[in-house]
Amino acid sequence: MHNRLQSSHSIEPGDALPRSETQLCERQRAGELRVRSAADFRALVRERGLERAYAITDVVVAADAGFTDQASLHLSLGPTDPPIRLREARLDGVQGLASGGAGELVLPVGGGLGEPARHSGAQLLGALLAGGALAFDAGGEGTPSHPRRDLHTELNLERIGGGRLLLHRAIAENGVAAVSSAAGLCASPWGPLLGPYGTALWSCGGAGSIGLTMPGLTLLGPGSPVLVAGGIGWVLGAGSGHQPGPRRQRSGHALTPGATAAVSVDLHSLEGRWLRPCFFAGHGCALLVAIAAPVPLLDLEVARRAATGPDELEAPVLDVAIPRRIKPALGSVSYAQLASGRIVVGERELRCAPAHSPRMAAEITAELVSRLEGNRFPIRLPVMPLASQPTLLPIDS
Repeated sequence: MHNRLQSSHSIEPGDALPRSETQLCERQRAGELRVRSAADFRALVRERGLERAYAITDVVVAADAGFTDQASLHLSLGPTDPPIRLREARLDGVQGLASGGAGELVLPVGGGLGEPARHSGAQLLGALLAGGALAFDAGGEGTPSHPRRDLHTELNLERIGGGRLLLHRAIAENGVAAVSSAAGLCASPWGPLLGPYGTALWSCGGAGSIGLTMPGLTLLGPGSPVLVAGGIGWVLGAGSGHQPGPRRQRSGHALTPGATAAVSVDLHSLEGRWLRPCFFAGHGCALLVAIAAPVPLLDLEVARRAATGPDELEAPVLDVAIPRRIKPALGSVSYAQLASGRIVVGERELRCAPAHSPRMAAEITAELVSRLEGNRFPIRLPVMPLASQPTLLPIDS
């Protein structure tokens, strides 16, 4: 972390002025970029005050390490001899979609609930990054240019010429605290819940997460770089469930998941230490993935929002036992309460646990701080913002 603090508490002329992308890039090239984790920046604000903390900090790093099943693997396979045009394919028994070209294959990260092996693209990705070789069985269409009709071989990462992990909902402004009103165990996208109202799981890291350090995801847009499990990923645009106009606190922070961003990252750049495939009984496969993003402190307002602490930020409490599009909302709780391990919903006290990895988030935060200080990660403001049109449009029939 950046520790070069000036000893004086005074504010020099110009310290509170806005900054430009050009200025930040020049400081980075000169080795003078002042970078801190979101937690360190909040501590500095408590110690020195907002204006002084802003004056000696250029970039704050925020991170998430949460579960997702809204993702897919996109593999580009080389030609065979004789050539084959893929029409149906299975990788280690997982059904893929052949599309977009003779050797293009798409595999879901989620699903697998009905599979005897209880695996999907999440487990395939984990195996590939660990150096495994997976059975590949495919059928071809059979054309004059692509006469081959079947293929049986093994694929490892070295034999996959090109591949990308597409996170359809990589970053969201906020998360939820999930509870269950039903008796017994209730399956959820974040793990089992004990009901009625016995336990709660919270899906977002709160203060220090990307969406609550950067309300509205205003510093992200198509082409913005983020660090995804060790590889440089790129924001494609608005993600699944994008709601750019959610209810907000007076500070501007979302009270619901809000805006989202989709991200794509080269498969070969990923590191297994920041990815964990998993399976949730009753729900299916998912991927725990660590993502970090730079938050350039362009002005005091950006800094003020980045300095907001867990006692000031809230997550909605939802009853996920109700299988309807709109889940009953049971109020909201602060992230400080969630971190304590117990929350009160109505008159009930519930035990709660994080459905994310604070350790992985802290590790990838430290990695991005190091890369930014060493000029090994680009600082780039978005050319255009995320779409103002929501993608969460219900389908009624």
